[in-house]
Amino acid sequence: MFRQERIECFAKGSILHCGSEKVSQRVTVAPEDKLLVSREEAAQLLSISVRGVDYLTASGRLQTRRIGGRVVISVADLREYVRGDHPEPIVKSKLG
Repeated sequence: MFRQERIECFAKGSILHCGSEKVSQRVTVAPEDKLLVSREEAAQLLSISVRGVDYLTASGRLQTRRIGGRVVISVADLREYVRGDHPEPIVKSKLG
């Protein structure tokens, strides 16, 4: 038979404390609910490739920020970009 034991847990910041143990707690947030997203998440939100996001940032049409070693893009900037009309291609052709 198993003995049931009641363990009380509480969260302090991003750490979950259960009894005498600390358990790391990571919260998952949907990309559309975040303030900042990675290049990959930005590409998914815009329905383009990561390379397309890189071209948009290199041409100055999207701003990036660095937090530590991570490159992130503001969801507000993505929404602003989406609101505009963009008839020009993401990458200008080098032919002719």
